[in-house]
Amino acid sequence: MASVEITGLRKLYGDVVALSDINISIPSGSFFTLLGPSGCGKTTLLRTIAGFHDQNAGRIAVDGQSIEGLPAHRRDVGMVFQDYAIFPHISVRENVAFGLKQRKVPASEITKRVKDVLDVVQLGAFAERMPHELSGGQQQRVGLARAIVIRPKVLLMDEPLSNLDARLRVDLRAELRRIQRDLGITTVYVTHDQEEALAMSDTVCVMYQGVIQQAASPLDIYLHPTNKFVATFVGANNFLSLDRSGGQFALRSGGATVLDADGATQDLVCGVRPECVSVKAGEVAPTADEIAIPARLSDVSFVGREMEVVAVTDHGETVKSLARPDPAIITLAPGSAVTLVVKRSDLAFFDDGDAGGRFA
Repeated sequence: MASVEITGLRKLYGDVVALSDINISIPSGSFFTLLGPSGCGKTTLLRTIAGFHDQNAGRIAVDGQSIEGLPAHRRDVGMVFQDYAIFPHISVRENVAFGLKQRKVPASEITKRVKDVLDVVQLGAFAERMPHELSGGQQQRVGLARAIVIRPKVLLMDEPLSNLDARLRVDLRAELRRIQRDLGITTVYVTHDQEEALAMSDTVCVMYQGVIQQAASPLDIYLHPTNKFVATFVGANNFLSLDRSGGQFALRSGGATVLDADGATQDLVCGVRPECVSVKAGEVAPTADEIAIPARLSDVSFVGREMEVVAVTDHGETVKSLARPDPAIITLAPGSAVTLVVKRSDLAFFDDGDAGGRFA
């Protein structure tokens, strides 16, 4: 196991800043995920750690030793690619053995290590098959086996499940996490899939425009997003406009006072997760710890264990709700009057900007 420390990392492509002042500390044996939309810099960061890109400034250290001056093949990292990157003309066994042969490991040890790692990824029975005889999930596990058989200090994975179908992705992500835990190998994983990141990671690092927006546990990222971008990108969110009167903020829809904020110098917006919004037929009076927002039903989708409700407030704001199926709501006609009920403790407040910080 090895820790990874990245300090002041900066990467430019001409005048374009791809990575800006990246500072990361990854504990030994942890699963660290870089999450963000396309073009946010996550793959650039991963490939810079791997040695495929040179940074313009900053330091990368593994177990306290700087590696930024080393070529990729001397960095003692394993890489699993999105497109598998396995050789089509040689067998599974030969694919996995390739890196060991390059390192001039004795033949007897190669045989043992290849057998052991194929057993770990549950491909022992497929050792003599050719890649075209394997499924997509099996090919990806060959790529994983080839990366870990060299016993790297750090394992890097660049969207390794993105080419697989949805059901197989769920199965294989659990398998990857099991293998990582069993081996105890420090892993840096890139994905744009928020569900994948939340399900697999010890730490999720959300990136946007080459900047780290928040790095925290999956639960903290979801429950306590540090700014509006994180709240929007990780999980769905409803944002409601606020009106200010003195030091108080009230919802523009419904008028309920929701925040005393004498120190606020900027416009704020109120965020609430869809699963925190209850939809009631007709007019409902809230309790002391709730707010009620009058709205009109727009659409209801019954999707089995839950219903997805879309309503439009009296101010024209679209609000989504996820809840257990309620026949009283499912059978309502579009346009029916409803009340959106939210606990005050489930409200979050952000600066009203693209990546506006969290106020409360």
